[in-house]
Amino acid sequence: MTGKKRISIISPCFNEQENIAACHAAVSELFAGPLAAYDYEHIFADNASTDASVAELRRVALGDCHVKAIVNARNYGPFRSTFNALGSATGDAVLVMLPVDLQDPPELIPVFVRKWEEGAKIVYGQRMERAEGWLMRQVRKTYYRAVSCLAGIDIPTDTAEFQLLDRQVVEALLRFNDHYPYIRGMIANVGFRDRAVMVPYRWQGRARGVSKNKFFNLVDQGLNGIIAFTNVPMRISTALGFFLAVGSIAYSVIQLGINLLVYDAAPPGIATLIVALFFFSGVQLLFIGLLGEYVSSIHFQVRQGPIVVEQERINFDCEENAP
Repeated sequence: MTGKKRISIISPCFNEQENIAACHAAVSELFAGPLAAYDYEHIFADNASTDASVAELRRVALGDCHVKAIVNARNYGPFRSTFNALGSATGDAVLVMLPVDLQDPPELIPVFVRKWEEGAKIVYGQRMERAEGWLMRQVRKTYYRAVSCLAGIDIPTDTAEFQLLDRQVVEALLRFNDHYPYIRGMIANVGFRDRAVMVPYRWQGRARGVSKNKFFNLVDQGLNGIIAFTNVPMRISTALGFFLAVGSIAYSVIQLGINLLVYDAAPPGIATLIVALFFFSGVQLLFIGLLGEYVSSIHFQVRQGPIVVEQERINFDCEENAP
């Protein structure tokens, strides 16, 4: 042990062989420069990459005992993989996620650490600008605000898992038992809002490779974020169903009056029946699908399986010989 405070940094990766060395170098330079007063560990959480990522992790770890790697038995997604690695972090403060593509700038880590030393329990990066297309910027912006509005807790907008947490917050997070952890929501749920500090930054474009987080993965993660911390969608469904039912009864009464009083003026109504049938069928399917999301979430939660199955760990036994 060096006696220095330790900073843990977690980097999830999947098929990122071209980015691992750059990510490792960026972190190493920080702790050889502005963060030289701190000990550190850099934990890579690999989601069963099919390229040469694991071999690259072995190569990097061979020359640096600060580097550790967890290789999953299959791809569990970035949130599960990151949360599993969080349980292995030993730092006095932990950077929850530094993706190896470096779209979240590692040069902000010294700023995070300084804010933490000044007393902050949570230091979170807020993406004020994004180096991506206009459509995706608007979709993300709308989603973040919808989650913040619907959730029963204060989830800062335009934030992800690029956050530095004090050990006390990390220990609180690890007490959660969630099959699909929505980490940024869990951090907000822990509290400490009076000890949280925001650092604005610009989310960079990728320098190498393409994102492995495809559209359907983003949809899945987005739905999980909404379902995990609010039952408002179900309440909206209930209210909408009630008003549709009342409206249908009112319409039927009006139609009955027309048929009784001015029968000749009443249309045959076939078109109305067809439209109503498809409309209410669509509404019912929407509600059933929404209910199914909640039921499936409960189903996976009560089965109590492991959040991640690890295939192997790399360099975790190198601790005592670390420089």
